[in-house]
This record gives sequence, C-alpha cells and structure tokens, in this order.
Amino acid sequence: MPASQTTSDELFTVRDWLRYAVSRFNAAQLVYGHGTGNALDEAAYLILHALHLPIHELDPWLEARLLGSERQALREIIEARIKTRKPAPYLTHEAWIGEHAFYVDERVIVPRSYIGEMLTDQLAAGGGEWHPGHNPGPVGAILDLCTGSGCLAILAALAFPQAVVDASDMSLDALAVAARNVADYHLEQRIALSQSDLFEAHAGRRYDLIVANPPYVAAAALAAFPPEYAAEPHIAHAGGVDGLDVVRRILAEAGAHLSSTGTLLVEIGAGRERLEAQFQSLPFLWLDSAESEAQVFALPATALR
Repeated sequence: MPASQTTSDELFTVRDWLRYAVSRFNAAQLVYGHGTGNALDEAAYLILHALHLPIHELDPWLEARLLGSERQALREIIEARIKTRKPAPYLTHEAWIGEHAFYVDERVIVPRSYIGEMLTDQLAAGGGEWHPGHNPGPVGAILDLCTGSGCLAILAALAFPQAVVDASDMSLDALAVAARNVADYHLEQRIALSQSDLFEAHAGRRYDLIVANPPYVAAAALAAFPPEYAAEPHIAHAGGVDGLDVVRRILAEAGAHLSSTGTLLVEIGAGRERLEAQFQSLPFLWLDSAESEAQVFALPATALR
C-alpha cells in the first residue's frame, strides 16, 4: 500500500495529524521564523488553516475526526512544507501581524516586522499621537519605505486614522501585492503606493512619521541562509557587506523629509553595535517589543538635520 494511502487510513483526528506533522517536520529539520518558531506551532498553523478553522484555537478541535478529503488536504500541505522548504505563509498565502492578516506570495518577504508589533500596540491604545520617546505629537502624514506587502503602511493607517500614508518600494512585484492588501483593507483613499528607490519619489514632501523595515542582512549571513529564508526575494534581505548599506542611506536622507517634530523609526535586526559605532553622534533610542530587544530605533528630526 502506498505510504500516502497508509497515512490517510491511519490518522483520523486533528490530534493524530498534529503529532504526525510535528514528527515529520522534526525529522526533516525544517527552519522556522516566518510567524512560528517551532515544529508544533508550524504544524498547528498549517492544520488549522487547511481545515478553515480559527488559527488561534487548536484545543477545541483536537479530537475531531476528519473526512477523507480533509485528511488528504492535510497530507498535501504537510508534504509541500517538507518538499519545497518554502515558508508556511507562501503555502497558505497568508501572514499575520497580531490580529491582522495579509496576503503574501513569493513576490514579497513574509511580514514579521517588530515595527508591526509597535503599530498594533498603538492601534490598541487608540489616539492619533505617537509616543516613541522623542517629540510626541500628532501624526498627519506617514511614509513607509521598503513597504513590501504593504503591511506596515496598513497598520500605520489603522493606528493613525487621521493620517495619510505614502508607501513605496523598488519592486513592482511587491507593489502589486501591497495594492491587493490595501484594497482588502479598503484603504485606497488613504494609502498611496509608488515605485521609489527610498526617497526618490517623495521629493519635497515632509512626514510626521517615517517607518522603514529595509534590507539589513549582512552578505555573509545572506549566503548562509537556509532554504526557507532563501525562498524570499533576495533584494528584501540584502543589506551589503555589513548589512547597513540601505540604513546609512536612510539616515543621510530622512532629515529632509521629516516635519520639525517628526520621528524616524527603523528596524535593523542585530546591527545595533555596528550602527552605533558608525554614528556615534546620533541619539538612537532603542525600542523593545514583546518579541524583540534593541532591533528598532527611533530618531527625532532634530538629530538628522
């Protein structure tokens, strides 16, 4: 009997399939980090998604017996994760930041920004002011650089309901995905998308808040990527030899695009020591989120002029 048929005949409940998937993922030595951090969470997400169940509620369904068609769907998505080594969100075309879902495919990096966490916290707190420790004040104009899927632009628009948002990216493919997400959230009237090499398309404009999750992976780390990370667009990761090529350009140009009380917010991964060594005169304020420490900095407009 074929192995695939044996699997379908021997596994009946969600619990059975969860155990099977975790075992298969562990044996295959998959790599995580695109919304989940381990085999159990990855298996739970893929199973719940494939069964069209709420992805945050596993326990109520563990003893549910599955139809033959459902077992086949689970077998296919588990095997696809192992054989393709693609991040799970590329298989489901769905990525989450907090309670917000976004469409994704191989044209964009999988959303997982710590700035996204901060914006969802801002959304939960309500109000139209940003308080990152520098120049708290109202936010009426926002720029999202390297927007990718558009997730940060969307979260910013939701967090600051009176603001207009410009979002740009070099990649037309990424902008097509961003446009789909903006439309899904019915924010076409408040978010303007444009192709731009950083500030190129934003000449003469000033913003109260500029956010950026730019490429910041150093060349050596990029070359050592496991298949899951290598499946993402190279341009979305490549930050040059030390990972800071794009960050340096942002620091050099942002001051001309911030309002007098504006704030620059940038995610740079693990590059804090390198950045501070190169820009010793800048008063970086390092912001922590629930999942990160010192991977996002804020700077006031006054420091960049």
